[in-house]
Amino acid sequence: MPVSLRCDVFCRVVDHFGDAGISWRLAQQLAREHGFAVTLWIDDRAVLARIVPGLDVECDDQLHQSVRVRRLGTQMPEDALPADVVIEGFGCGVPESYLAAMAARAHAPVWINLEYLSAEAWIESAHELPSRNPRLPLTRWFFFPGFTNQTGGLLRERDLLATRDVARAAGGSSAGGLEGGGAPADALAVSLYCYPNPALPALFDVWSEDDERIVCNIPDGVARSELDRWLGGNVPHQGTPVERGRLTLVVHPFVAQDSFDRRLWFSDVNFVRGEDSFVRAQWAARPFIWHIYPQADAAHAAKLEAFLARFTNGLDTVAAVATRDFWRAFNAEDGAATAAAWPPLRANLPALATHGRAWAGTLAQQSNLATRLVNFALSRL
Repeated sequence: MPVSLRCDVFCRVVDHFGDAGISWRLAQQLAREHGFAVTLWIDDRAVLARIVPGLDVECDDQLHQSVRVRRLGTQMPEDALPADVVIEGFGCGVPESYLAAMAARAHAPVWINLEYLSAEAWIESAHELPSRNPRLPLTRWFFFPGFTNQTGGLLRERDLLATRDVARAAGGSSAGGLEGGGAPADALAVSLYCYPNPALPALFDVWSEDDERIVCNIPDGVARSELDRWLGGNVPHQGTPVERGRLTLVVHPFVAQDSFDRRLWFSDVNFVRGEDSFVRAQWAARPFIWHIYPQADAAHAAKLEAFLARFTNGLDTVAAVATRDFWRAFNAEDGAATAAAWPPLRANLPALATHGRAWAGTLAQQSNLATRLVNFALSRL
């Protein structure tokens, strides 16, 4: 593949860090592993800068870690010539002037709409379907990430799992060390990265009254209202843990994506949200709980159940029931049910750890999202 091929990735931040995180991981992989000259057009660089250290929030056009990052507004700069491959992140919309320039090219770019991840069966029939633009001689292709060979697959860098395994081999216990938040070896290390959830205070109650020590690591700003309510205004500050009973709460700054990945690798239980951290928790091969992005009319419930059905297939019956009960209670924001579901889930963490390793290994046998996307684009250039 010629290194001169250009790719533009468009991202408008809707789901806080998820849209930016996925777009950045994809842009980097396309540049580093597939030789594309990649430009990431993003409307909110401040969000991206929280997880990409060194990015200049004030600079509208910069080269950073192999990717050109430019400001996405309603109008495109005059020098914004259409790339060979155009990736529209999650239907965010491409500016009209850019679409017109795409249509004016002698050979139209391959225009791909990268959809949200789902385990639902219907995405296999929708994956790679074309949609003709009603006004311009352009075709947009729908590309669905997923868990089977009939979908777009999952984001996974070439050396991700090998790097994980080397780090674990050198890192000692899962609860110890910087990546696990500095928890003592006899404590259960929990990484909590979720959306606001009224069920959390009831869960904190259970953890504080537990027989074992629990250290809960939380990125700054996450679950702040729940922490404020549970602690009566004594919200932990970065570097100042708060203890109540057997529970220690530790607030950390947002970190680079690689560092966040390492925290998942070295935690005993990972609460993750949205899509980006959800996928990374699966590559971490640790027990995890997915807090799915809430949608109107509970449209997210079908996506949650579809993944649970896939993920718990082949899992021991008791562990599968414990997993489903806790995930459903937590996503329903039911404090009492979440608290009641924790002891069975805790008892089955060893089984879930074994299952997580097998699950990640099975997924890794498939090609990754970036590779499938590149193969698809090259077949249509």
